[in-house]
Amino acid sequence: MKKRPRVALLVQSAMSYGRGILRGIGAYVREAGPWAVYHRAGGLADAISPQLKAWRPEGIIAQLESPRLIRQVRRMKLPVVDLFSLHKCAGIPRLLDDNEAAARMIADFFVDRGYENFAYCGPRGVFYCEQRRRAFVDYLAQSGRRVAVYETPPPEGISGVMNLESVGQLDLEGIGTWVASLPKPLALMTGSDIRGQQVLSACSEQGIAVPDEVAVAGVGNDEVLCNLCDPMLTSVELNMEKIGYEAAALLDRMMQGQDPPRDEILFHPAGLVARGSTDAMAIKDTDVTLALRFIREHYSEGISVQDVADRVALSRSTLQRRFAAVLHRTPRDEIVRVQIQRVKELLAKTDLPLMRIALMAGFTHLESMCKLFKAKTGQTPGQFRKNSRL
Repeated sequence: MKKRPRVALLVQSAMSYGRGILRGIGAYVREAGPWAVYHRAGGLADAISPQLKAWRPEGIIAQLESPRLIRQVRRMKLPVVDLFSLHKCAGIPRLLDDNEAAARMIADFFVDRGYENFAYCGPRGVFYCEQRRRAFVDYLAQSGRRVAVYETPPPEGISGVMNLESVGQLDLEGIGTWVASLPKPLALMTGSDIRGQQVLSACSEQGIAVPDEVAVAGVGNDEVLCNLCDPMLTSVELNMEKIGYEAAALLDRMMQGQDPPRDEILFHPAGLVARGSTDAMAIKDTDVTLALRFIREHYSEGISVQDVADRVALSRSTLQRRFAAVLHRTPRDEIVRVQIQRVKELLAKTDLPLMRIALMAGFTHLESMCKLFKAKTGQTPGQFRKNSRL
């Protein structure tokens, strides 16, 4: 009988991000295992417990935040995969989120909705939030747009990313005063969903209307936290399960003697999940705003540009001209963009047949959907579905 390798999973399970990683690891183990697994529920580990040392693991998947934990792990001389990516340690491969891609995704989302005023809010000292802030500011600067930034400084004696994120709850007055001082309508990115919830609470206390005055988007798509927000929080969904799966596969190869990769491995976000906190558009042309809303509400019915023009009581040529002036794209481009986004969501999250997906996205013919999808994404629907799964 094949011996089960002993693997320690030093991954927090207090938040949905860590639980997503654990689900991905579990998916790999079901395929290639079985493994004997050591895991303690809770937050980030800061040290190796005596129980784990006595258990004598053969490999470790960890979120290496604590320098003490890193020293202990290195002394064990085992194959290790790091999913925290704060520290560069020779011989320990790092798998991490593409935080720049997440920031660009939010920036493009806001720009597509006509916003001209942008802001970022996050905790200072949380490295992944700071990466997202830099990427958001730099990406928008490429098109001449400026971003107002507010970062809560860490209180004396407080350390650790989970603690630094939570103290923002004590800074609601400062956050709210800052948001109130900015020009409206405002598109605001937060460094995480935790900060997104704090910003929404601060806006509520200041009487700032969300999303009409301020649209808010976070990162992480913690569904429990996003759904607790009022209005519910729009957020970028990170690829936690994919990261967990690939981390387990990499550790398995390392335990069998393969050398670890030297370069860090980036994982693109799964997509942006729009909710009530961004259900508005900062477009001065009310007819274009009405047309956009009509497209988003009726794209699945196979609407045409003429249908949109009729809804807003404009000629087709006038609608085309005003769309181009505001959004720099045509009404047809917008219909296709919304349809393709829906196809992506259905491919990634369901096992529905392609014909059913085509009909749900407003395509009459499967062939036309596949042709447009390949033209817009560079992949066939089948390739996209495969690449979006574990």
